[in-house]
Amino acid sequence: MISISKLQFTYRDSPFSLQIPELNLAGGQSAVIVGPSGSGKTTLLHLMAGILSATGGEIIVGDTSIHKLNDVDRRLFRLLNIGLVFQDFQLIDYLNVLENVLLPCRLNPSISLTEDLRARAIALLTSAGIQSLQNRSVTRLSQGERQRVAICRALLLSPKLVLADEPTGNLDPATTQRIVQLLLQETSRSNASLVMVTHDHSLLPSFDRVIPFEPFVYGTHSAQSPSGVDS
Repeated sequence: MISISKLQFTYRDSPFSLQIPELNLAGGQSAVIVGPSGSGKTTLLHLMAGILSATGGEIIVGDTSIHKLNDVDRRLFRLLNIGLVFQDFQLIDYLNVLENVLLPCRLNPSISLTEDLRARAIALLTSAGIQSLQNRSVTRLSQGERQRVAICRALLLSPKLVLADEPTGNLDPATTQRIVQLLLQETSRSNASLVMVTHDHSLLPSFDRVIPFEPFVYGTHSAQSPSGVDS
């Protein structure tokens, strides 16, 4: 479902360098990225989403090489095929909770807001434990509640690839487990790939693969142990 080969990226006027010789994740598989701040975890997610452009190599999502698309087509591809959970959530303050979850329907005119999609949005909010807040302004939510809204929005269209950057960072342990299971169940159900960044090492056994990052340069690792944690 996602394939990376010979990927290289550098920021202008920065010594930072990210190099990934090869990384492949099949549909239905999950991977978690761990490592210190500044090692390139968020940068990799933004490269996978086509928000940043690589300086070399290729990223293929499904059968599409995303960096060969122009800016407009890449944005449309991202809306239809990639679910994103940002660290800062990127919710729209003048919309309520349900409207924020349904935002992909507003951003892409090719997506019709059907009753089925509305029902799916409410079902996701229920699974996340915030269905009772669907008509509340997001400005009146806690950080943890805002985080769950962002996760529901990312899952709405059952994307091929879900990229989640610290999606449980503001949640208590019980809600963290609930949200991780929601992400894993939804991506497994739709045979999607899930890539998540976290600092919570207690979550690692839940994933098929664990990808450890080192500062500045990353080399690929394969999951080998029964728990799915790289040796």
